[in-house]
Amino acid sequence: MSFIAEFKKFALRGNVIDLAVGVVIGAAFGKIVTSLVDNIIMPPIGYAIGGIDFSDWKWVLKPGDPATKTAEVAVQYGVFINVLIQFVIIAFAIFLVVKAINRLTRHEEAKPAAPPADVALLTEIRDLLKQQNRTP
Repeated sequence: MSFIAEFKKFALRGNVIDLAVGVVIGAAFGKIVTSLVDNIIMPPIGYAIGGIDFSDWKWVLKPGDPATKTAEVAVQYGVFINVLIQFVIIAFAIFLVVKAINRLTRHEEAKPAAPPADVALLTEIRDLLKQQNRTP
């Protein structure tokens, strides 16, 4: 099989396409969560703690100098706090989705399947042998 044909077979399998769709939807969901955190959740939290914007929190290691056009060197831990909150929201949303899927699949698994004919026959033979061994 040629390299191109092998790649085509790989790329057109169902699970690869499903994964690609999941990545695209996940990226869009990430943007929605980023906007939710930055524009809806963080402003009230900042207001509640005194009008502070977390994204402005930073530890300046070296201040910038406009005269020499050197950039500021800073550890922006406020942005990190925003990203942590976004992660918690995304993790919670994924938890809810997985929980819903597990609830749906649990109902399908709860129905006991009838044992195959050979298992039923072996069980019957075992029970008959037990009865023979009990009777003197």
